[in-house]
Amino acid sequence: MEFCLHEFHGSDSDSVNERTALMDGLVSEASYSRRNEYVHMPNARRHEGISNERDTQRRRRRELTPGVQEIDEEEELKYGAAHVIKLFVPVSLCLLVVVVTMNTVSFYKTKDVYLVYTPFHELSNLPGVKIWNALANAGILMGVIVLMTVILITLYKYRFYKTIHGWLILSSLILLSIFSYIYLLEILRAWNVPFDYITLGIIMWNFGTMGLICIHWKGPLHLQQAYLIFIAALMALIFIKYLPEWTTWVVLGVISIWDTFAVLTPKGPLRILVETAQERNEQIFPALIYSSTVMYSLVAATSGGEGDEGKQDTQEPTSPGAQAGFTREWADGLEQRVESRQRIIDSHSQAHQGPSISTEPQIHREEDDEERGVKLGLGDFIFYSVLVGKASSYGDWNTTIACFVAILIGLTLTLLLLAVFKKALPALPISITFGLILYFATREIVQPFSDLLNTRQVFI
Repeated sequence: MEFCLHEFHGSDSDSVNERTALMDGLVSEASYSRRNEYVHMPNARRHEGISNERDTQRRRRRELTPGVQEIDEEEELKYGAAHVIKLFVPVSLCLLVVVVTMNTVSFYKTKDVYLVYTPFHELSNLPGVKIWNALANAGILMGVIVLMTVILITLYKYRFYKTIHGWLILSSLILLSIFSYIYLLEILRAWNVPFDYITLGIIMWNFGTMGLICIHWKGPLHLQQAYLIFIAALMALIFIKYLPEWTTWVVLGVISIWDTFAVLTPKGPLRILVETAQERNEQIFPALIYSSTVMYSLVAATSGGEGDEGKQDTQEPTSPGAQAGFTREWADGLEQRVESRQRIIDSHSQAHQGPSISTEPQIHREEDDEERGVKLGLGDFIFYSVLVGKASSYGDWNTTIACFVAILIGLTLTLLLLAVFKKALPALPISITFGLILYFATREIVQPFSDLLNTRQVFI
């Protein structure tokens, strides 16, 4: 999706203002002329018209104003660079939480209990048996992941929104209550901090309740992001503790292959989810996505749940601006903005000096900023953290730093490809591949070489 930012300077202000006023006139004419034909439009094409109208208006603006495309490309580069940083910070924080926990709390290093999905515990000393056990465990775990993904896509495709919300709320409740309680308890034990159960219960109640509100309803953006980062780190610690040793590495490789298939293939479940959300002009559930901008769950408000399919398809637009893809406030103030810009053009035609004034509505910019926010799946945070946390569990800081750098390099390349292809891309394959390569290379080559240099007192 392309976005426009207007910056007016110098002697071209008059012509630019005329074109800007002409743009608003065209938007107004197109918005009001489509009222009658929109009412009689088939239901299947009506939502498509709503979701694509804004792109049509932006293409019209670029056709009317020469040179805007270059400004758009420059703005996209600036915007993309800013959001690369906005993703580096949360990913780094999530990795830092996992690494610090693995090096301070021995509970997550102990292998005494395993997941029910991994019945083979790799107790044999033979490498061949361990490899077979790891492959079998990874196959079972991937089968569960594929099954859960297919169920989620099916429920979303047939608009069982209430069922999905209940599923996600229950999962978040378990993580924010039981597993968070275990995490806090182990932190207190590791640091030998005395604490009474009454205060601990009050803290956990407030922590869990606030988390459910911020994630599944509304809350401050940074607070919502903090809860999502904590949930991802907590899930990563659970995987590190309850997965057998070799199974963890095999799962990381297999999940990267599955992520590539699920996103890039035409019938991939994650691609179907993204395309369905785009066709319905809906946001994907916030509990599954980390967003660098505000993204609240509006699915329940726009749909009545499982039994409201027919009602949603027959809803009439409340205003011409709404049917064109703009908000009611934007449409109501359209004529006033056209008149204001006409007065500016008249004043410039008399004075012939001074910079022009951009009166693009603030609400439109806010909507663009909200849509342009970079979004990363919460599962990507989890498996990034599993890789770095597992590397740090061996106490080798060279390997840990190498995996950390590999994750960030892979994420950068993924975002670069995202800017080139401008479509949803899998975030795991490049980062996990780099991480696994650097992990085994550092552990088997760099670390022995470094130890040899230290033994012989050779300093580089």
